[in-house]
Amino acid sequence: MVKTGSSLFLKDAMKKYDCIVVGAGHAGIEASLAAARLNSRVCLVTLKKDTIGEMSCNPAIGGVGKGQLVKEIDALGGEMSKAADACSIQFRILNASKGEAVQSSRAQIDMSLYKKYMQDAILSQPNIDVVETEVRDLIIEKGKVSGVLIESGKILAKSVVLATGTFLGALIHVGLKNHPGGRFNEKPSEELAKGIKELGLRIQRFKTGTCARIDKDSINYENLIEQKPDMGDLRFSFFAKNQKLPQASCFITYTNKKTHSIIRDNLKYSPLYAGVIKATGVRYCPSIEDKIVKFP
Repeated sequence: MVKTGSSLFLKDAMKKYDCIVVGAGHAGIEASLAAARLNSRVCLVTLKKDTIGEMSCNPAIGGVGKGQLVKEIDALGGEMSKAADACSIQFRILNASKGEAVQSSRAQIDMSLYKKYMQDAILSQPNIDVVETEVRDLIIEKGKVSGVLIESGKILAKSVVLATGTFLGALIHVGLKNHPGGRFNEKPSEELAKGIKELGLRIQRFKTGTCARIDKDSINYENLIEQKPDMGDLRFSFFAKNQKLPQASCFITYTNKKTHSIIRDNLKYSPLYAGVIKATGVRYCPSIEDKIVKFP
């Protein structure tokens, strides 16, 4: 069942749920499905139903440290591993030349298929109501959370899970310019961020550097090194045996002294080095200028 904020009448909004999940990305999806499958009544609140399962930054699942986490989610009955297997277009074992302790599974994913898979999983799962609206604040009564305030009223529940991802008080930087945004062309969650701060909880800002997308038909593949997928029935899930998609190659290129020089000469245009961004960068996907400065 899907309801929009404008059509969520007060009598519907006052329905008491066992759990409210705010956000429908990777974490929100798993939280909603886990609670619903344990027979809890779940209200999944998202700004747009069409962005449930959106892969915002990198169309890959797994990797060093993260591939193990996907398998742990699978062992606990989660959905990410099954979705990744069904939507994988390249599966590789990283660090395959080293010992098993440091090997990790990683899959490149068809982003459109992954989003459809997850939307089907959520919308077909009993015990989940999806509400399209913005959460403005948490409702706190006698020191305990008892629901959320939304545009048309309130939704009450025994517990609230915040899986807001990149949306809380978020900024998008393009060069030296920036504007509020949770994702490209999507508004951030400003009111909820303000409410969380007023509760005395600390919010930190993290930075991710999203690379530009280029049209694959514009690439001269003769100058690149082909990286083929690993063969065999490689999967994340211990349980599902989804039909795998045709596998595709990746292609590798390298920087050189000339590209390093161009990047160094233009660091003044990088929001990271111009002092525009004031946040903690993630460890495993630094921007290209960060790589050139720190470990050329």
